[in-house]
Amino acid sequence: MNAVPAPPPVTVVGIGADGWGGLPDASRAVLRDAEVVLGGPRQLDLLPPGCAGERVAWPSPLRPAVPGLLAAHSGRRIAVLASGDPMFYGIGRALTEVLGTGAVRVLPHPSSVSYAAARLGWPLEDVEVVTLVGRPAPRLAAALHHGRRLLVLSADAATPATVAELLRDRGFGPSPMRVLERLGAPEEHTTDPVTADDWARPPGDPLNLVAVECRRAPDAPHLGAVPGLPDDAYEHDGQLTKRHVRAATLGVLAPAPGELLWDIGGGSGSVAIEWMRVHPSCRAVTVERDPERAARIARNADRLGVPGLRVVTGDATEVIDRLPAPDAVFVGGGLTAPGLLDVCWEALPAGGRLVANTVTLESEALLADARRRHGGELVRLSVAHAVPVGGFTGWRQAMPVTQWAVRKG
Repeated sequence: MNAVPAPPPVTVVGIGADGWGGLPDASRAVLRDAEVVLGGPRQLDLLPPGCAGERVAWPSPLRPAVPGLLAAHSGRRIAVLASGDPMFYGIGRALTEVLGTGAVRVLPHPSSVSYAAARLGWPLEDVEVVTLVGRPAPRLAAALHHGRRLLVLSADAATPATVAELLRDRGFGPSPMRVLERLGAPEEHTTDPVTADDWARPPGDPLNLVAVECRRAPDAPHLGAVPGLPDDAYEHDGQLTKRHVRAATLGVLAPAPGELLWDIGGGSGSVAIEWMRVHPSCRAVTVERDPERAARIARNADRLGVPGLRVVTGDATEVIDRLPAPDAVFVGGGLTAPGLLDVCWEALPAGGRLVANTVTLESEALLADARRRHGGELVRLSVAHAVPVGGFTGWRQAMPVTQWAVRKG
């Protein structure tokens, strides 16, 4: 019996603002030979008449439409046009997730980020890239550190003004900004540097990115890259895991790229927020039964650069079975809810971590029993602050926190 030939692979062709003239021979040959060419309207318009294949524009939203469009043209020679490097915030990711890497061939083009680094003279390995294409602008806040260089991928012509407004709001108004438009095209243009405080430039070309040299204003708070942000970085009503305890808690939770945290009894969301600030791929779900506090958590997440934090309003024992499986669980409130600790323990995979904090004797007894059954480490965290005592200085002791930390074997 003759083997059935494998369907022809989908070839993804990166194309720049210079269009057909900037493509190498191999990319041109694929596009001429394709029976179907998928792409955005702007990219499809860059093709000459010699590319006779059927041209199909991506619908919006794009990602959910990918499987159906590929299935509709199955068995035909398909080429997909992508801006720049298809595997850098491009359609290449969606195609490999749907088809598998063996069924996708990628012919990259220099990305706008590579062009920008070349034009600016910035070593690319020292630059942080943040995309605002289809993503909320507040995520930029997590990347703001004095002296860092950022390249921001713009969603449209209005993005530079949005970036300037966010920089001013987060205390980085002195940061110089430049907009690089239509990189790689004959008409490419780079604006002169202007600080976010002085930004008044009208919208330009929608095909742009923004270069930012981060400069913190003298009176702006210093928010570091590790857990233990100042307590006043958060809006709260007193329900807040305090700075030093929070740093110790994140230390034993041990966030790693790509991992998911359940934050049970979110309060002000500080543990979940600082978990997500460790790495852009870290994810978290915080459960808070009080609607006012849940709204406050969302505001804190936006303010501190992790708008992707998922806030679930409700009783943990009622919503927990609908949450995706966690890599780690933090219980900061609601420990006395019947069965809560056991449910969290059962949800953890092997190697998952659970940390629970309490200041009450009743909850402390529950943690001691959990340690007896599951092992782990039980510690007491005690913090004192120096305060005025008459004309002198003395120590004021905060309530000690009992912490149970365990790794599931």
